[in-house]
Amino acid sequence: MDLFQILTLPNLLSLSRICLIPAILALACLGYPRLVLLCFVLCLVLDFADGFFARRLNLASEFGAKLDTWADFGMFSTLAVCAWWLWPDVVRREAPFVLAALASYILPIVAGLWKFKRLTSYHTLVGKLSVVLMGSTPLLLFAGGPAWPLKAAIMILIAAELEEIAITVVLRQLRANVPSFWHALQVRQQVEQTKSAE
Repeated sequence: MDLFQILTLPNLLSLSRICLIPAILALACLGYPRLVLLCFVLCLVLDFADGFFARRLNLASEFGAKLDTWADFGMFSTLAVCAWWLWPDVVRREAPFVLAALASYILPIVAGLWKFKRLTSYHTLVGKLSVVLMGSTPLLLFAGGPAWPLKAAIMILIAAELEEIAITVVLRQLRANVPSFWHALQVRQQVEQTKSAE
């Protein structure tokens, strides 16, 4: 893969989210919660933009999907750390939901690493919705808003992550950009038909 295939606009946008992580952690350490929230909003905008441009400019790639997955992983891990540092009372108050979100986020990662030895990057439709909701509803809560949007978002996150585990179980080889469990079943059926035809 040459440098021009790697340095596409969507990949640069994903990379910029990864580069923001140290700055966000530094701002949290220094005690600037509003700037931390602002940086997370910027990360959400960049996340939306990388997917939009990848589709619009026909620049979607397996490398880009993996880079986006790493950026999501870094962003949500950083959000969890910053939440504990800056808003520990809120985290303790919502502990059952926070633990459910963490468990549902970690289990598909473990399943993918166990089966494929790599992070999965399915980018399912429900997963995309949960990324938007889990990126925005904690920010709303930490800015002083109500907790119920985060609780609803966590329910959608759990559904998305259960679907990812099911996709991992069904697929025989790792694939990026599998929109749903139904699509994973179709992929598996095509592979089995190809093998039986050989």
